[in-house]
Amino acid sequence: MAVTEHVTFCRICEASCGMIATVQDGKIAKLRPDAEHPLSKGAVCPKGIAMVEVHADPDRLLHPLKRRADGSGFDQVSWDDALDDIGTRLSTIRAEHGGGAIGWYMGNPGAFSYSHPIWVKGFLDALGSQHYYTASSQDVSNRFAASAMLYGSPTIIPIPDLDHTDLLLVIGANPYVSHASLLTAPRIREDLNAITGRGGRVVVVDPRRTETARAFEHVAIRPDTDAWLMLALLHVLFAEDLVDRAALARQAVGTGWLETAVRAVTPEDAARHSGIPAQEIVTLARDLAAAPGAAVYGRTGSCLGRFGTLVSFLMDAVNVVTGNLDHRGGAVFGLPPISLDDAAEKSGLDTYGAKHSRVGGFPDVLGAMPATLIPREITTPGEGALRALLVSAGNPVLSVPDATSMRAALGQLDLMVSIDLYVTETNQEADYILPATSFLEREDLPLALMPFARTPYVQWTEAVVPPAGEARQEWQIIEAISDRLGITPSSGKALRALGRLGIKVHPRRMADVLLRTGRDGDLFGLRRTGPRLTLAKVAARPHGIQLGDSLPTGILRQRVRHGDGRVHLDPPAIIGELERLLADGRAAADPNFPMRLIGLRELRSHNSWMHNSPKLMAGSARTHAARVHPEDAGRLGVVDGGAMRIVSKDGAIQVAVKVTDEVTPGVVAVPHGWGHHGGWQVANAAGGVNVNVLAGSAPEDLEPLAGMAFLNGIRVRLEAVESADSAVLHARRRLPTPPPPPRAARPAPSPQPAA
Repeated sequence: MAVTEHVTFCRICEASCGMIATVQDGKIAKLRPDAEHPLSKGAVCPKGIAMVEVHADPDRLLHPLKRRADGSGFDQVSWDDALDDIGTRLSTIRAEHGGGAIGWYMGNPGAFSYSHPIWVKGFLDALGSQHYYTASSQDVSNRFAASAMLYGSPTIIPIPDLDHTDLLLVIGANPYVSHASLLTAPRIREDLNAITGRGGRVVVVDPRRTETARAFEHVAIRPDTDAWLMLALLHVLFAEDLVDRAALARQAVGTGWLETAVRAVTPEDAARHSGIPAQEIVTLARDLAAAPGAAVYGRTGSCLGRFGTLVSFLMDAVNVVTGNLDHRGGAVFGLPPISLDDAAEKSGLDTYGAKHSRVGGFPDVLGAMPATLIPREITTPGEGALRALLVSAGNPVLSVPDATSMRAALGQLDLMVSIDLYVTETNQEADYILPATSFLEREDLPLALMPFARTPYVQWTEAVVPPAGEARQEWQIIEAISDRLGITPSSGKALRALGRLGIKVHPRRMADVLLRTGRDGDLFGLRRTGPRLTLAKVAARPHGIQLGDSLPTGILRQRVRHGDGRVHLDPPAIIGELERLLADGRAAADPNFPMRLIGLRELRSHNSWMHNSPKLMAGSARTHAARVHPEDAGRLGVVDGGAMRIVSKDGAIQVAVKVTDEVTPGVVAVPHGWGHHGGWQVANAAGGVNVNVLAGSAPEDLEPLAGMAFLNGIRVRLEAVESADSAVLHARRRLPTPPPPPRAARPAPSPQPAA
């Protein structure tokens, strides 16, 4: 019996915790935390450990599948047969409609691969297609959009200086559960506790008393009113002359407009909208100004409202105005060994508004268009209509608003191909489903996460075990499809030219070049000081290399991409958004939908793809339930463990009820990612409903500056249901939602030569 141990790291969330994999007879027997990892130091969450079950899941897809001609299911096929047919059909679509008729949707796990997103974007750029969609339009696009306006690049995002801050203001984030986002801090609980341990404060603004809010100071706020709070804080700072004028003069332009604009929103105005008492807002503004180091940090809860870009912009504006940007204890900039903003700028990938969507005219964000528009991009005729879609590591039927329209539109495509670990609710609509490797079966580098590391570091991992079955890495599949189309999947014109000469760049070689030419690289032997990184040097230290104790300050001009080297506080788009907010604030509320819906992240869930782990789904607490305040439950006549309907203008769901005062009156919180009916038995049996049914999918329902889906603060009403006894609910939870009826396979086109 051969037993070996392998050092690796988790790629489920941004914490990237170190892990040790025990391999027995070529199979992963156990995962445990890596005590020698320089950042996580022996910490890992339940999802990381449960990756053993995902990796070895009997429901996992291990062979290519092709839809049967009668649409009744799928049959196993060879890789060559699948790739040849996919290549032929894509070539025909390209010849008849152009490369712009082919698109790609990449889900959240793609961001945790060093090769997957680069090869996807390269594939589309080589085709000349702007149909690039990612999970970011349900998560973070407006944070990138705000950075593009503030700093001249969407990839430049400051993070809180956790080691030195005296006051951390957390807006709509729950790092005790999410482990932080756009902030790589594997031991985030300890980091936050250390702030209060040294006499500082952590203040959490959230409609729900989250796990993080329970541990610190909680300020309850009405959903989708964060912009009013931020504007009122700025109002107080300017009105009471609590701003750092010297820092503003040194760092920013547009201060005059901002100072004038925020006069329109007083603490009393904000109190009426947000529910936070005016004096509490005034005190918080004064505390931010008085603290030696303070930082405002926000994540998903601050991004998913109707004014998410404005909120992200204003959070950073508070940091600037108080003198806390690029300041010890404030919001600081990462200095990763690979500068993504440099690489993105040189390759033309750091875009915001360089292109606009065919439907709705929304600006691209890092090249990506709003995923909510996929059905309309398919069904709206005309040049550039989407006729073929590839989906990798994503489940947009569950994660994007309006599953019914999404599923129906996917059925109208000339070709759909999915690359995944499972037969999900989305790829049930595909013509081909191709098996991908788990992260334990591939080499990797946390390329996209290093700019957000609270402690500079770098780590490389080799694959722990070979791919199971016939699984392949996403980049390998993209290369194989590209070969059949006669293209080189690269965003760089020079690399595409080399591809035409038969010279291709392996992801490993790309990683080595990026490391060696980065700020800590060896410059191919030319640099004589510092870490002098190469891929071989990093790989030789598998636990990772810590590159510093903390992040520096005084580097703003090195990081800002605007030509004047300053933060811009008066971009025209933000001026327009402020006018839209003020007009919205004057609009009358709809009495038909008096309550507000918010999302809820669970410790043992990760979006829609980890509900098939028995370990994570064990226990009575894994029932999908809406959180309702006792006052609202009493008014409606619903009880804990009972059931109710939640109705919005766009849809309705029936869900179990958990009565709790962790939510404020007038708010209902529902976990996302549930409602399975795919090829995964445990997930299907768990029941639950897809909360995104309640979200709108029309262009006017999207946040205009980033095309973000409006998933937080949705106006709803609650209705009691007649049958709510526990036996009925138990049965309902255990029965999967019926899958859509069988769909016939799309006819294969006549063979066409590759363009």
